[in-house]
Amino acid sequence: MANKVIVCGMDTSTLPKVTNSENIALLKEVRNKIPGAKQEFIYNNMRLVLSIVQRFKINQSMIDDVFQVGILGLIKAMNGFNTNINVQFSTYAVPMIIGEIKRYLRERTSIRVTRSLRDIAYHSLQTKEQLLKEGVEPTNEEIAKKLGIDVSLVDDAMNAISDPVSLFDTIYESKDGTISLIEQLEDKQSYEENWIESTLLQKGINNLSKKERDILILRYYVGKTQIEISQDIGISQAQVSRLEKTALESLRELF
Repeated sequence: MANKVIVCGMDTSTLPKVTNSENIALLKEVRNKIPGAKQEFIYNNMRLVLSIVQRFKINQSMIDDVFQVGILGLIKAMNGFNTNINVQFSTYAVPMIIGEIKRYLRERTSIRVTRSLRDIAYHSLQTKEQLLKEGVEPTNEEIAKKLGIDVSLVDDAMNAISDPVSLFDTIYESKDGTISLIEQLEDKQSYEENWIESTLLQKGINNLSKKERDILILRYYVGKTQIEISQDIGISQAQVSRLEKTALESLRELF
């Protein structure tokens, strides 16, 4: 039995497994504009997208977004695949899905990174992936040597695309409980309960609408998916996504 993995509010262990001949037959229905064929084809190939998403080492909080980006790659492959050639659909689709996800991960950052630095990071990740396939866990020095560039460039590039650390990230876990990063930071001025009121973050949150605040709390503190939030507050997932994006942009502008 497949392991239960919840993505976008969906139990992925229930996703179907399809053969290439089934895919080709359904693609021909898509080309003939048979009602519901596109939706059925996308659903039938979600397991392929999931298998690719799981190759990437990403935070659990990002998996819904990355999965949806992978679906975009699947749709592009569906639209571009030629059913008359003797090639399996998955062979054609996998590079497109991977490319879409890599593009998203390269460009996903709230910090402005120069194009040249992003390119170095991209080539560094490619080189790292290649060395890992050869059974080597490469250091930045080894990656730089392979690329023929200074190691400081690799260091800067990899740091530029790395995810920021949350103060609430768990750094220690045991049967007695967990410890987050914020609990290990020394507070020399003993702000205690009112420390957060003095920060820009609190100011920014106070300037948001109630619905925007509720969405951020449910999304980033409770850990719910956009689909779950839409069901909780009675609006569509698209509206949740739009309000979440607007709220985050407001906070970024403040900082």
